Amino acid sequence: MVISNGQPASVTWDYDRVELFADGIVHAIGVSLGVVGAIVIVVVAANSARDADMPSIVIYTIGLLSMLGFSAAYNTWPISRAKWVLRRFDHSAIYVMIAGTYTTFIGQMKGDFVSVSLLIGVWLTAVVGVTLKLLLPGRFDRLAVILYLILGWSGAVAYEPVVAVLPSLSIWLLVAGGALYSAGVVFHGWKSLRFQNAIWHGFVLVAACCHYSAILCCVA
Repeated sequence: MVISNGQPASVTWDYDRVELFADGIVHAIGVSLGVVGAIVIVVVAANSARDADMPSIVIYTIGLLSMLGFSAAYNTWPISRAKWVLRRFDHSAIYVMIAGTYTTFIGQMKGDFVSVSLLIGVWLTAVVGVTLKLLLPGRFDRLAVILYLILGWSGAVAYEPVVAVLPSLSIWLLVAGGALYSAGVVFHGWKSLRFQNAIWHGFVLVAACCHYSAILCCVA
């Protein structure tokens, strides 16, 4: 069910100007860091001795820039039918970002059954999530949050193979990023808290920086 401007009936948007300004600053910082970071990591990967890193890095940077770009567009766009279309792509891009992040780490592992199965499972889950967000917007938002968390922590099933191939700093940064994403979900759902949206996006930005740094450690 939608209301006259195309807004899903289950979605509210009730932020004052100061809250929107604060959220806009977070997004401006995020997009700026994302563009610079994408250039840096692609250059580093291109100069790395491991040629196999480049495809996964490209996939990761596409996911990173999609998440940051669509989030900034959706959250700063004025209320209109276009805003709710952007919302679909914003939420879909999160799945692509998570799956793209996993792709870089799985690329560090040997192509054994565990790594291949994890890669397939991650991308299948992402495809399901994207499909729900694009075709059924606003209807399964709680399920979407659960899928985000399941997808984000699915790497725990391959803990030993991952620990064996990743630098210790990357592992700690990976865990820290996952913890920040998970903690941020509390603020994502705390609709009555002022600056709730900016705080949630702040958690996402810091978590994304942790995962970016973890990947950079692997390819540098």
